[in-house]
Amino acid sequence: MRRACTCCFTSRSSNIKPQNTDCDKPSQSSIVTMMSTQENNASGVPEGVEEALTKLSPPRAANILLNHDFSMGLQHWHPNCCNGYVNLAESHNLDEASINTCAKYAVVTDRNEGWHGLEQEITNKIFPGTTYSVSASVGVSGSLQGSVDVLATLKLVYKDSTTNYLCIGRTSVLKEKWEKLEGTFSLSTMPDRVVFYLEGPSPGIDLLIQSVEITCTCPNELETGIANAGGENISLNPKFDDYLKNWSGRGCKIALHDSMGNGKVLPQSGKFFASATERLQSWNGIQQEITGRVQRKVAYDVAAVVRVFGNNITSTDVRATLWVQTPNSRDQYIGIANVQATDKDWVQLQGKFLLNASPSKVVIYIEGPPSGVDILIDSFVVKQAQKISSSPPPPAENLSYGFNIIENNNLSNGTNGWFPLGSCTLGVGTGSPHIVPPMARDPLGPSQPLTGRYILATNRTETWMGPAQMITDKVKLFHTYQVSAWVKIGSRATGAQIVNVALGVDNQWVNGGQVEISDDRWHEIGGSFRIEKQAEKITVYVQGPAPSVDLMVAGLQVFPVDRRARLRYLRTQTDKIRKRDITLKFLGSSSSGIFVKVKQMQNSFPFGTCISRTNIDNEDFVDFFVKNFNWAVFGNELKWYWTEPQQGNFNYRDADELLDFCKSHNIETRGHCIFWEVQDSVQHWVQSLNKHDMMAAVHNRLTGLLTRYKGKFRHYDVNNEMLHGSFYQDHLGKDIRADMFKNANKLDPSALLFVNDYHIEDGCDARSSPEKYVEQILQLQEQGAPVGGVGIQGHIDCPVGPIVCSALDKIGILGLPIWFTELDVSSINEHVRADDLEVMLREAYAHPAVEGIMLWGFWEMFMCRDNSHLVNAEGEINEAGKRYLALKQEWLAHASGQIDEKSEFRFRGFQGTYEVQIVNGSKTTSKTFIVEKGDTPVEISIDL
Repeated sequence: MRRACTCCFTSRSSNIKPQNTDCDKPSQSSIVTMMSTQENNASGVPEGVEEALTKLSPPRAANILLNHDFSMGLQHWHPNCCNGYVNLAESHNLDEASINTCAKYAVVTDRNEGWHGLEQEITNKIFPGTTYSVSASVGVSGSLQGSVDVLATLKLVYKDSTTNYLCIGRTSVLKEKWEKLEGTFSLSTMPDRVVFYLEGPSPGIDLLIQSVEITCTCPNELETGIANAGGENISLNPKFDDYLKNWSGRGCKIALHDSMGNGKVLPQSGKFFASATERLQSWNGIQQEITGRVQRKVAYDVAAVVRVFGNNITSTDVRATLWVQTPNSRDQYIGIANVQATDKDWVQLQGKFLLNASPSKVVIYIEGPPSGVDILIDSFVVKQAQKISSSPPPPAENLSYGFNIIENNNLSNGTNGWFPLGSCTLGVGTGSPHIVPPMARDPLGPSQPLTGRYILATNRTETWMGPAQMITDKVKLFHTYQVSAWVKIGSRATGAQIVNVALGVDNQWVNGGQVEISDDRWHEIGGSFRIEKQAEKITVYVQGPAPSVDLMVAGLQVFPVDRRARLRYLRTQTDKIRKRDITLKFLGSSSSGIFVKVKQMQNSFPFGTCISRTNIDNEDFVDFFVKNFNWAVFGNELKWYWTEPQQGNFNYRDADELLDFCKSHNIETRGHCIFWEVQDSVQHWVQSLNKHDMMAAVHNRLTGLLTRYKGKFRHYDVNNEMLHGSFYQDHLGKDIRADMFKNANKLDPSALLFVNDYHIEDGCDARSSPEKYVEQILQLQEQGAPVGGVGIQGHIDCPVGPIVCSALDKIGILGLPIWFTELDVSSINEHVRADDLEVMLREAYAHPAVEGIMLWGFWEMFMCRDNSHLVNAEGEINEAGKRYLALKQEWLAHASGQIDEKSEFRFRGFQGTYEVQIVNGSKTTSKTFIVEKGDTPVEISIDL
């Protein structure tokens, strides 16, 4: 688990930081990122409008509709009480003179009312007082005589629940003819929601739509509308030029200064700065109401310049937070950003936020330091977020995949090419393994045996001392490198020692792999890294044991990974593991001349994601979620610090609403988590209890949660991250972990009980190696704990397939189902992020021990890591999202052919729901059937 910058919660506790949303940051990092150097849209105008404003005369405004030509299927479009799909133009017998035969068009079918059609919300794309033109190419299909009308309509929803409908265009259409529908509209006031849709033909008539455009007829009008709608600063008087106007204290006083501390504290810019003073609580600070100046489903940037003063404090956490009151009077607190502020210098506090629902009140404020500490604010700016262009694919490099960039790694030339990092001494010894370490064998392919020579580092006086090489000119940006070596430590070691292959990238430390050693054997070390920022100096070195402990390294290899060969293998493996032989046996009719077409509608393998309560107020989020996932886990809403922030003060409302939402969409749910073993994630009131009272609180938590939700969650993560924390074990004894499992099983026997931890699969954290995880699970089982599943969180950087697979193999010996419970990957480049995601999804889906995959979110600003989202904040699917959808499509089975003489049809398919069309002469019949999970042949009877 990690912690996110953006979250939401409904009960306020001074003990829980508002930005904590489940995700402990991993202790190690194996990736270096850079700030985007691409030119951004600095005006903060809606997507596409910037281009419209800067075009040469005559101006051409951008289309405000997303996916206007259906090139992305029905993404961003919603069939209203009917069904829809996308065809190529040649699929219908329409006049080719008026249509691009290479284009796609939407078919809106199963229409039972004239107003049933295809819609898209445009609330955040239009502005009052601006004139827009509408143009669409439309047609109809079905049993009709003469012409029918097709209408373009706006649905206007107001805050008092009043709904109006405005017809903005109409045209008459003949069967098998494309017609152009045109119209205009302008809104004098802005409703709460604006939905555009096409409707009109009689029930039973299919509506065909090739392309749709809505554009501003006058760019000058649009520019004015944007300025009025918030293209400028949302916060008023952001630099205190107008003294303290528009600002107020939140539980404290505020003051204006031109200096403080006898002239030592001066404004960074302008004449004045403000202070929040006489603060008695950490949440006290300076605030401004911004109600009416922010819109739902629009991303906003927040930038403040802050520092602290007084109470003998030199450094403390300062946070920007949003307080939102919903129309039903629910309070929400959204953590925007945090920074370590000092009393020495001004620092920048930056973050983003997005509102999923329409609020009745919005207040933004600065908080965080302990009582008695003043918060100083030089400026506080809120603007609509800039549009960042999609990153292009990394440039193609002529890489020699599998080629070791380490010079003289076999030590045939002594220590040439190597140098000691620090004052240690390097030498060469013999007696190391001759075989290539297992995790590197597949990527390297057939290779020469190792020489048996190793490099010996002695006279080490610091843990970081060891053998090193410069590799600056050998590393290419955005490419993944695998690290492999044999390592051993000398006899002077007392206790377990961690050995680490590390990189010094300018002034940043990068983890290339870790292993813990407590004996005199050779151990494999395996890891990976990627550089995403041009560096002046890159050094690879081996470090880690305590001073005076000798370090031995053999066969160190650092080589670029060719993922293509691995992916080819995984496709074959997936076919073996996930598909089964299926025989359809047709009953009740002669099989002569019957043709069948089998199409899988849904793969029932668990693909899930993390969701939060505020997400389900965003209909675009909901649409993507229910279409592309069949399992869910709640980001925060089931955690103890959320359901009982203060002792006896319970909040189950959010979890209840999420559970009801999932049930209404037939989404299965995981319960995450009952307890969290890492002390920083335990409420202060729990930490303050004595042993007897803490044991009672633990018992009450178990009883209250599992009794309330008995039978409703398929899984529970019982005590999260036991490899990285020991709070309950330290306070309540060594049996408490097993007792948690036992008691949970008694309270809800239907739920599968999981362990759950991070860095299991990537080789970069010696505390959570697969071997240690297996050992922990076996110990729990020996104590009688009914461990039913193994959770691997999967917060991973630059994954390498063989390393991930090796971890899965080692854990798979337990015979327990393995789930990736919190999978995410991160890269500033969308194409690299897509590649990383594909590696992880294919490795998991191709492994027989893996029985489910949960992503830790998919929507920008609701992820625990930056640059890990699949869908941008305002609904655009990026390259990683497209890759995910492509894999989901690949993992649907289709087949067609003739029924044989035994009235049977055979094919191989995945588990899930299928539709079969049976064509017998002019008659076509459709049937559905379900293929259950399994690996043995299955026969399914279909009655004709």
